[in-house]
Amino acid sequence: MRHRKVSELMTREVITVLQNTAFKDTVRTLTEHQVSAVPVVDSAGHPLGLISEGDLLQKSAGQGDYFRSLPEREAWREDKAAAQRAEELMSAPPVCAGPDWTVAEAARLMEAQGVKRLLVVDEMDTLIGIVSRRDLLRIFLRDDDAIRHESTVDILDRTLRQGPAAIAVEVADGRVELRGTVQFKSLIPVIERLCRTVDGVVSVEQLLGYAVDDTVET
Repeated sequence: MRHRKVSELMTREVITVLQNTAFKDTVRTLTEHQVSAVPVVDSAGHPLGLISEGDLLQKSAGQGDYFRSLPEREAWREDKAAAQRAEELMSAPPVCAGPDWTVAEAARLMEAQGVKRLLVVDEMDTLIGIVSRRDLLRIFLRDDDAIRHESTVDILDRTLRQGPAAIAVEVADGRVELRGTVQFKSLIPVIERLCRTVDGVVSVEQLLGYAVDDTVET
């Protein structure tokens, strides 16, 4: 079974700024290219950090008499409000992924780190792309026929040696339904679990029967 890789979903033409880029030039870059975040790189293209709109807004939040009446802000917010260059604004170190990572691996890292995007680097730690939550969600736009084929051929036939006559697979809007009869009851949760790992599957409902209950100790 083939899982889609980050390299297939990432944006390859990444807008970046250097670490000494001035505050206004960074804002201008985000505005002109209509992006919500921009990686900060060194002269060799190695990622140093990431600047988001939230990072830039710290300067606005630190201005005006009104804000003096609010509770004292954290030191890091004050630092970003006073920042003049990209290296002072960025969140570092950057959270990175490899181009051969699966969608599941990338999603787990995003969740664990609480980030909305990952910088993609090659074996030389050079920035080659960026992948966002929205990019990863594109796997759920896979065609139902592709999901059905992968579930039937790769999982049931090649992996589990279950012929197409034994189990019927129906897919509608990414929802998989399994019907049929298998030889052993213990095989049913295995089939269900493997079908859930197919890229683009939203849910799996199994309506499978069995000939032998091999889960009962004798």
